[in-house]
Amino acid sequence: MAVESKFDPKDMVFRHLGPTGLKVSIFSLGGWLTYGGTQKGDIVKECIQKAFDHGCNFFDTAEVYANGQSEIEMGRALNELGYPRDEYVISTKIFFGTGRKEPNTRGLSKKHVIEGLKSSLKRLNHDYVDIVLAHRPDNATPMKEIVEGFTQAIRNLNLAYYWGTSEWSATQIMEATQIAEKYNLIAPIAEQPQYNAFHRQRFEVEFAPLYDQFKYGTTIWSPLASGLLTGKYNDGIPEDSRFATNKDFFENTVKQLKSPEGQAKIEKVRKLTTVAEKLGGTVTQLSLAWAAKNPNVSTVILGATKVEQLEDNFGALKLLEKLTPEIMEEIEKILDNKPAGPATYGRDR
Repeated sequence: MAVESKFDPKDMVFRHLGPTGLKVSIFSLGGWLTYGGTQKGDIVKECIQKAFDHGCNFFDTAEVYANGQSEIEMGRALNELGYPRDEYVISTKIFFGTGRKEPNTRGLSKKHVIEGLKSSLKRLNHDYVDIVLAHRPDNATPMKEIVEGFTQAIRNLNLAYYWGTSEWSATQIMEATQIAEKYNLIAPIAEQPQYNAFHRQRFEVEFAPLYDQFKYGTTIWSPLASGLLTGKYNDGIPEDSRFATNKDFFENTVKQLKSPEGQAKIEKVRKLTTVAEKLGGTVTQLSLAWAAKNPNVSTVILGATKVEQLEDNFGALKLLEKLTPEIMEEIEKILDNKPAGPATYGRDR
């Protein structure tokens, strides 16, 4: 029976996820700190619908988000919207568990990789995810066991098509890849790191060899520095902002914002706002476009509590094509934080 297509890419840009043949939209939607937590019910479905309508085909969640409730809310919304399963990509992450006390319900033991992922799929009400990510490295589990666990989930149990990492070091990713090659196991294909105009070192310098050697993909989170790059904190902490609704999580961030260093960042946001307005956009759109401009970014994960936020965010697509080398240099001068790579002693290729 023919499947009715519901996907229209509109003006969305798509990139391969790492070395695979899988293509993901350059802007995607995630559930961290929102879906299943502060946002439940119809608003989750409305946000997913808005993203899909803009050509977004990638949705991200994790077992730990709202202790499993994010998977429940996002899975329910996707099922109720009735999109053909081959027309969207979904990822979840395994490591932190869902708050239970039994010691094997967290970490990256083979047991939790498999059983944690099975539990995630029950909450999502999906037969499989496209990508499962190791949400953090696990120093208590041998790397060979970790790689074996994800290989079993993919190769033997068909619970996922690919696996990746999140907030792993380049050394750990390299070790996992080498073990996969040595033992005929499946290597990770993408990292989910924090990356934005104020957080650049690891993404641009430490991971550079991974892009060159393995074409390693990235699904970046916090592209707006938890809202700092939207300008909403220029004059204090709004009551409906993430810093206010997640006070415990962002306690240190709020303190830093009031420091001289934090105030210097706010001044940079004000200058970036001038650049954005010159290009006909907002500083939010400029910040998202700046992150997407990096060719090593596979997809930029957006977070939104309102449909209107997403509508504004997707306006970054129009700014992306306006980021000429001259504009990028102007932004670089404002940021004044380009990380230095390792010394080459005149031996650049």
